[in-house]
This record gives sequence, C-alpha cells and structure tokens, in this order.
Amino acid sequence: MSDQRSSPAATTQDEISHPVFAVLYDLCPEPAEVEAQRAYLARDLSGRVLELGCGTGGMFPFVVDGATGDLEYHAIEPDPHMRKRAAEAARETGLDVDLRDARAESLPYPDGSFDVVFAGVVFCTVQDPDAALEEVVRVLKPGGEFRFLEHVHADGWRGTGQELLDPLWKRGAGGCHLTRETVARFVAHDALGVEEVDRLDVGVFPASPIVRGTLRRRRNGVLG
Repeated sequence: MSDQRSSPAATTQDEISHPVFAVLYDLCPEPAEVEAQRAYLARDLSGRVLELGCGTGGMFPFVVDGATGDLEYHAIEPDPHMRKRAAEAARETGLDVDLRDARAESLPYPDGSFDVVFAGVVFCTVQDPDAALEEVVRVLKPGGEFRFLEHVHADGWRGTGQELLDPLWKRGAGGCHLTRETVARFVAHDALGVEEVDRLDVGVFPASPIVRGTLRRRRNGVLG
C-alpha cells in the first residue's frame, strides 16, 4: 500500500502561510485553564500516534509527560512558519517526532495506521472539516481513539457575537473560524462511537466554549 495520498482538495486549496501569526501565536499563549486541558489529549499515550495541525509544537511537552509506553509519534503542520518552530520545539523537548508538511484533509498515511489521532484546536482552521474527519477515520485502526479539544459555536448572544466577528477573526487568526459546530460533526459520524464528551466552562470569548472528548473507531460497526 502506498504511503502517500493526494486528493483534489489538497491540490486546489489555497497555500497556508501565516508568518506573522506564527510569531504572534507563541507570544500570545492560551489562557491557562485552556492550556491545562491539553494534558487530556496527551494522557497515557503509547503506540502509533498522530497529531493533526501541531502548530508551533505546543503539545510536545505534554506528549513527553503523557507517554506511558513505546511511542511512535507523528505530526502534520501545513504552515511552513509554524512547522519550523515546531521542529525547534521538538529538539528542545527531546521528542522524537516524524513531522510532515501535510493537511488534515489529505493525510500521507495508509489506512489503519494509528492507535490514537488527536486534534487540539485544529478543526476551527481546516478548510474542509468533513474531508479532514473522513481522513481521521481512515487512518485510525479499528478500536483506535480520536481525541479532541476544540472551541465551538456558542449559544445565545455569544453565538451572535461570534457570527459578527467571524469574518475579521478569520483574517487575523490564521483562518480560524468561530462558528463551527465541530463536535456535532464528530459525534454524528457512523464510524465513531462516543467514549466521552465534556463541555468545559473555560476559554475566553469569542473562542469559547471549549469542548473536549474521546471517540473510538468502531470495529465492523461495533464500538469497542
């Protein structure tokens, strides 16, 4: 089986390159209560693991702390400015990572490659979240875990505020969308069963609320 994939989506999307945002990203860290949730994604990691959209490598220290067994760690990041900083972060933390230039919509791995795939505030920025989710399902082994931490469309006046701010926010925040119904998309997928989903009272408007969860790739239609 080939170790590389391509799709029409991968070749027609705009180039992802945000040099200024890559610098500002590390200078403007997440709120502490949100950053603390990243340990959830990295808990008890072992086997083959894939991080989607690793950015500047902010997850790497949590991965080092959360590893509990033999770990083969892979990560993708399509922005070259982010990816350069992620490579530096990997060296600083001592994490052995196979870091590739790729998009979540077209992952360069064979079917059933990973025990765990996780996304930490990533699906707000991918250009085609449905295609990206299909790729997650494809590369997960049966019984494998998909872990996520995402900000989502809020209710009430906060949701209205997000809708008004979204066009400007996308331009200034590296393509981040404020109004995506990300978790509803995840839990509705037939190939994924819900292990847990928690809506957290953390985050700062407009990039809130935050939802974290774990889904499991079904085995022949059966969870477990």
